[in-house]
Amino acid sequence: MVGAISRPVRIAAWIFVLATGLFLLAPLVVVIGVSVSESQFISFPPDGLSLRWYKEVLSSDSYLGAAWISFRVALLVTLTSTLCGGAAAIAINRRVLPGSGALATFFLSPLVLPTIIYAIGMLMLWSAIFGPVTIVTIWIGHTVITIPYVVRTTLAVLSESDPFLEEAAQTMGAGRVQRLWLVVVPQCLPGLAAGAFFAFNISFDEAVVSLFLRKPGLTTLPVQIYGQLEFSPDPSVAAVSTIMIALTVGLILIIDRMLGVQRFASS
Repeated sequence: MVGAISRPVRIAAWIFVLATGLFLLAPLVVVIGVSVSESQFISFPPDGLSLRWYKEVLSSDSYLGAAWISFRVALLVTLTSTLCGGAAAIAINRRVLPGSGALATFFLSPLVLPTIIYAIGMLMLWSAIFGPVTIVTIWIGHTVITIPYVVRTTLAVLSESDPFLEEAAQTMGAGRVQRLWLVVVPQCLPGLAAGAFFAFNISFDEAVVSLFLRKPGLTTLPVQIYGQLEFSPDPSVAAVSTIMIALTVGLILIIDRMLGVQRFASS
């Protein structure tokens, strides 16, 4: 019982929670602070307040071009990961395929493999079979590492769904496609939305796979940020990072409007 916990333990628990929150949020505060600095160099606390770095980013062809490539790839990855991962989760949950347990483990295997090892292997495989890398290479590479999130979230929702709803629909004369579209998919919606959210963010933020599978003229936004930090670091990278944080918060607000954060988080 909560009342049986001694006061020193509760105080220590609160201190631990506050310290953890501070540890997680402090880097974000520093990034946002640097992004509004007037200084030519990365420094915190900022020397004066200015939006000049946001203007520079929004008028930079290199940043905008990289962001457009990342956005297109992320949309494609979200679509394919949601379709493939959702279909795989439904098939695994129904156990219509032999070895469903092994298949579930197989679809989660990209989470175990180190990203850099996968990126090197993907580059070697694609170069040996298809030749030079293209945007399709990045699309496929990102899809492989994001499908496990869709499978996991959809399976979590299906495990708590009512299996008798589909049987009831079948009793009422609904065909397989009708049952899938009108019963199963609505039940999967929170898991699919959560998986799509993870897929978009992971693809948009992925740097290692994009770094190995890129070519001149095909640079994603994270790779552009790393390059800027390596050769000529300035507060513009903090401005870009702040915009990416705002994008993530915006997606969460959209999901809250559509599904509710509590329902989304429960998946």
